[in-house]
Formats: sequence, structure tokens, C-alpha cells
Amino acid sequence: MFFEGFTLANVPVPGGTIRLRHGGSGPPLLLLHGNPQTHAMWHRVAPGLAKRFTVICPDLRGYGFSLKPPATSDHAPYAKIEMAKDMIAVMDHFGFKEFRLAGHDRGARLSHRIALDNPARVLKLAVLDVIPTIEHFERANMDFALGYYHWFWFAQPHPFPEWLINRAPEDWWRQHTGRDPSLPDLFHPDALADYLAAVRQPEMVCGMCEDYRAAASIDLEHDRATRAAGIKVRCAMLALWGVKGKVGKWYDALAIWRDYCSSEVIGGPIKSGHYIAEEAPDEMLAWFERFFR
Repeated sequence: MFFEGFTLANVPVPGGTIRLRHGGSGPPLLLLHGNPQTHAMWHRVAPGLAKRFTVICPDLRGYGFSLKPPATSDHAPYAKIEMAKDMIAVMDHFGFKEFRLAGHDRGARLSHRIALDNPARVLKLAVLDVIPTIEHFERANMDFALGYYHWFWFAQPHPFPEWLINRAPEDWWRQHTGRDPSLPDLFHPDALADYLAAVRQPEMVCGMCEDYRAAASIDLEHDRATRAAGIKVRCAMLALWGVKGKVGKWYDALAIWRDYCSSEVIGGPIKSGHYIAEEAPDEMLAWFERFFR
């Protein structure tokens, strides 16, 4: 059953609402999805985690069916500092002052900023298939430019990439996520229906591109200022990546994350590609249960 025992809700935050599912009992655990997905990406792991935790899975600003501010010249509404405030408002709504936090892809980048800005609230942090965004850009080479070409395409001025994607949003979505031809039926039908319903919204395509434009501009300003001030993640960290993906091939992920964290950093590869929670849920759950308990 899809998200058995979970409740679908829309939670008010400044400027709009955040769509989410929540379920379980125990200490709170916030799970943040990646691009170009929705909170539905957690469906294979959230019920298991709900046996020990109160699990909250939102759609990020700009994605799914959450608020989607329009494009702006400075991309400030999609700065991770602003997107982080949505998630803090969600946890305030449920009455949780302290919580555990995990993010995949874009959600991991947002999780990093949430932990930096709210050290008294984030007890533990897990990041899936990323290194810090600033490190990606500062280490960029030909392999990165070709492998992560979409970072630079989405960041082109509004509305050029949106115009192209909106010509055939479902075809674009399937091509973008079809990284492993050996897994043609990777996505659960209910999750896939949610992803495609989201990408059919021009506002979601715009929000996604604004997220990447912010990453290449205002977020870098904030990240450089944070690093220059010597501010690091204070809580323990878990970093996981798909062994078939690029992160482990291109980077020493644990060593890099240890430069950005003043506490313990553990982790390693998962036998999967990029979509860890859907490709290797049991292995990911085993890591999460050891780390978060």
C-alpha cells in the first residue's frame, strides 16, 4: 500500500502552503526530496521509519504541490535560506523544536542549509548523493559539466528552459530520470503519477529552474559568507551515495563533508544509482535506523 498509515495534508507557511504526508510516532524525522520529484520518493522507506519516528515528508517550495513563488531577477525566493524557513515553519506547526533531518539531491542541499542556520534544532543530518553545492561549482571540470549539464541549463535566464520543458513535460521528465535503462519500472505507479502531475504544472517547472538559478547565484554568496565565517554543521552527519552514480566516482565525499562539519561524519556507498530511496530502500533503511536511533 502506498504510504500506509500516513496522512496527506497542506500546512500553512508564510506565503502559502506546503503539501506533505506525515505518520508514525516517536521522535520527529523530516525527509526532503530531490529534483524533479515530490515527497512521494520516500514511499518505500517512510512506513518503516514510522515504526520508530514521527515522519514528515513535504514537497519543497517550487516542487510538487507546495507554494511556487514566481521567477525574480535575483532568485531570492528560492534561496536555500528562504526555502529553509518553510521547513522550520512546518516543524513549528507540528510542535517539534528539535528533529532529525534527511535529504536527497536538492533536498540534501536544503538540509545542509537548514542545519547550518538552525544548529539548536537539527539533532542529526543525513545527506544522499551530494557534496556541498559550493564544492561542486568550485571543483567543476569537463566531467561535471557534461554529467550535471542540467545544472547549467536550468540556470539559464527565465523563461528559456521553462519554455522548452513545457513543450513536452512528461517526455522531458522520463528522459531526465531515465539514468539506468536496466530499471525501466523503477518508480512505483502512484509515485510516478504524482511526479508527472507535478511536472505538468508550468509553475513547478519555473520553480525548479529558479531553485537552480538560486544555487548558481545567491546561494553561492550565502555559502561563501558562511564558510568565511567558519560556520559548520554542528550535529553528527551521515553521507550516502549510489555506487553507480557520480558522487563516489568524482569525489571523496566523506572527506569533503568533514570539512563542513564539526562533528562526526560517517557513511559510504549504497548499491544503487541516484534514486537511493527507491532503488535500495532496505540498505538505506538499515543505515538510517543505525544512525538516527
